[in-house]
Amino acid sequence: MPTVTLPAAKIEYRESGPKDSAFPPVVFVHGALVDSRLWDDVAARLADQGFRCLQPNLPLGAHTIPVNDRGTLTPPGVAGIVHDFLVALDLDDVTLVGNDTGGGLCQFLIDTHPERIGRLVLTNCDAFDKFPPFPFNAIFAVMRTRISVTALMKTMGPTALRHSPLGFGLLANNLDPAVTASWLKPTRTDRRIAGDFAALARGIGGTDLTDVAPRLHRFTKPVTVVWGLGDRCFTPALGRRLAALFPDSTMIDVPGASTFVPLDNPTAVSDAIMQTAGART
Repeated sequence: MPTVTLPAAKIEYRESGPKDSAFPPVVFVHGALVDSRLWDDVAARLADQGFRCLQPNLPLGAHTIPVNDRGTLTPPGVAGIVHDFLVALDLDDVTLVGNDTGGGLCQFLIDTHPERIGRLVLTNCDAFDKFPPFPFNAIFAVMRTRISVTALMKTMGPTALRHSPLGFGLLANNLDPAVTASWLKPTRTDRRIAGDFAALARGIGGTDLTDVAPRLHRFTKPVTVVWGLGDRCFTPALGRRLAALFPDSTMIDVPGASTFVPLDNPTAVSDAIMQTAGART
């Protein structure tokens, strides 16, 4: 897997599709305690249609390379890492796609560095004061020290618990036990990554998007909100409220999908990205 060294972190990323694509590049932003494999099925569909897709593994708990500076492990700080990634790879007119915590990071990014973003696709994600939503706000509140992160992650070894409502069970209908185990392994086995995630949890605990929301109308480029209607954490009403902030937005409902829409219905997400980028589906 290629890597790029940024000021705050060394980032691994997946890349697919032609580098000389006629379409704008697509950059995917995942959420906490998962990595860029969340987007694999979506990226594969887009790459087959000629899109260049980039999937960075961000330092959000499932990463394997510790960060250089834990002071950047706040939502605005990680959004800055995404911006640095775009700059380092000289990506412009980007189709930015976010899910879960990653959708919140996208909102911070377009608030501070919109210049490289050509369009935005948000799937079920944090917005307003839902950062994160119940019950994960309570879980994140516990994981603010390295010791507590390691202890809690060790309890998530059994698939039944990992896929329960205390783990990933609220977030997707389509979960691969091997993948979910690998997502939690870094915080369970590497003290450095556990420390990184504790710093991130503290940063998230002091942050929400209520201050950013009133400024999102400044982003006048196309926005598509692709929302799983089966989500009990990020409700459809939250998605509609978020879409209403943008002057050029489209809302797409995805029946039956939960938070991880890229897993539950990758076709819906890839079609929405192609439509937003002006390609035929």
